[in-house]
Amino acid sequence: MPQLPPASPGMPLADVDTPALIVDLDAFERNLKRMADAVAKAGVRLRPHAKTHKSPIVGLKQMALGAVGLCCQKVSEAEVMVQGGIPDVLISNEVVGARKLDRLAALAHQARVMVAVDNPLAIEGLAAAARKAGVEIGVLVEIDVGAARCGIEPGGPAVGLAQLVAREKGLRFAGLQAYHGRAQHLRTMDERRTAIKGAIEKTRLTVDLLREAGLDCAVVGGAGTGTFELEAASGVYNELQAGSYCFMDADYARNKRADGLAFDTFEHALFVQATVMSMPIAERAVVDAGLKSFSFDSGPPGVPGFAGALYERPSDEHGSLNLTACNERPKLGDKVLLIPGHCDPTINLHDWYVGIRGMNSLAPRVESVWPVAARGAVF
Repeated sequence: MPQLPPASPGMPLADVDTPALIVDLDAFERNLKRMADAVAKAGVRLRPHAKTHKSPIVGLKQMALGAVGLCCQKVSEAEVMVQGGIPDVLISNEVVGARKLDRLAALAHQARVMVAVDNPLAIEGLAAAARKAGVEIGVLVEIDVGAARCGIEPGGPAVGLAQLVAREKGLRFAGLQAYHGRAQHLRTMDERRTAIKGAIEKTRLTVDLLREAGLDCAVVGGAGTGTFELEAASGVYNELQAGSYCFMDADYARNKRADGLAFDTFEHALFVQATVMSMPIAERAVVDAGLKSFSFDSGPPGVPGFAGALYERPSDEHGSLNLTACNERPKLGDKVLLIPGHCDPTINLHDWYVGIRGMNSLAPRVESVWPVAARGAVF
């Protein structure tokens, strides 16, 4: 059962209980607008990934700026998005198992639904579920463009799989899923460009062979926050699936632009606010946000308010700030804002977003409190 929210509208930021997931609403809205403008300029579509924010509220804001729908990774995530008013969802992942497939087919009575496949047996199960429910489900054939995760080989094998889809009653061949996840966090632009060049070539080959076989790709989807400009300019991809851009995190900030400077297309809009709960020595502050408040797969959180501070030695409910190199130091009871290393799994640890307006003003206040509605939706 979700816990009570840590804040209420009108409350000063300093009074928000901790640990709390904080959204700088001004930066968040600028991020949404920047991506919407970039996609519109490139003449492609945006289908942001809900696995980042897990919130129909955020998804509807993205659609209000032109997004055509949302990507989800799991059926349960898609169910929450549709229940929250999202009319068009792509499960950009494989779905296996009779119960999951029945739920997926039932969802197609409420919204436009697509899903990815990379195996003939998966097509059989999906088609059977669609026929039983009396629905048509759009299908993207997923190809492996370098991520070495899911996906059939590009070219001929993908065409053969697409032909199987096209022959199944209850299914509609809708195009390709061609996401290169491993490219998103390659640090230099040259590395990312090289990786995506290979993905584009494999995808273009497959699209051309499908066209020769009489199968057009209404959707050629992929791209993420780290490479979206490359796919947008490819002339092959027509639907971008970036997710983290709306919030950003410490790991994406380690990417570099073409000129070698930090990747700054989007702003940090997501933080975890913590309280200094102990000051055993002057060089160490202990905060009340540890392993149960952050994901550490992409490293520790950043400490933007105290230059030189390092977050170290997390445990379940504690984190230590090494203040040795700091000129300014927090005091017992002070609130500190921390930037998650990886936003997606960090968000999944929290029940609520606390939206702050005027984060950089003298009096930042809570404007909104949103549930992380699809928290735990991993089945």
